[in-house]
Amino acid sequence: MKRVIVNDNMQKDYMYFLTEGIGQNFHNEFNPALTPKEMLELGVFGGKYMTDCVNEFPKDWFLNAKISVFKKDVNLNFYKVDASLPLATWVEKGWIYEEDPRGWFQWYCRYYMGRRIEAEDLRQIKRWKAIKRHVGAVKKNCNPGDLSCRKKQRQALLHWAYDSRLI
Repeated sequence: MKRVIVNDNMQKDYMYFLTEGIGQNFHNEFNPALTPKEMLELGVFGGKYMTDCVNEFPKDWFLNAKISVFKKDVNLNFYKVDASLPLATWVEKGWIYEEDPRGWFQWYCRYYMGRRIEAEDLRQIKRWKAIKRHVGAVKKNCNPGDLSCRKKQRQALLHWAYDSRLI
């Protein structure tokens, strides 16, 4: 079991343990199409999501990541649209778990690395499954492979590890 200590702009001396191998032993109802590394390389969250977290995760996740050090740049997003709500909205709606103050993607990165918190994992997996409704909307309203159709929904799906390029 490996211990991780986090010191970034949003957490100081936060500690968690990795109890599973990287990318292994996911819950049987959680099968994301994209890894965190692939998401960062495709362009998500305007490149601003984890610029101060590079020490927590594997360095190769950031080698080809689309990152914006100073501010969100939607041109770094794969679909070049803004598909994110402000963090304050997430907090207001009760979507943020205190140990993952950046939200779902931070949870996913840590889950991918091997951290497990049973109740929180089940909550986040339930939220991830609920986003799949957007896959149905894209399929219903777009021709297969038309990446110019419903770009905001497609970008949002990328933010949740669904590969919307394949719809």
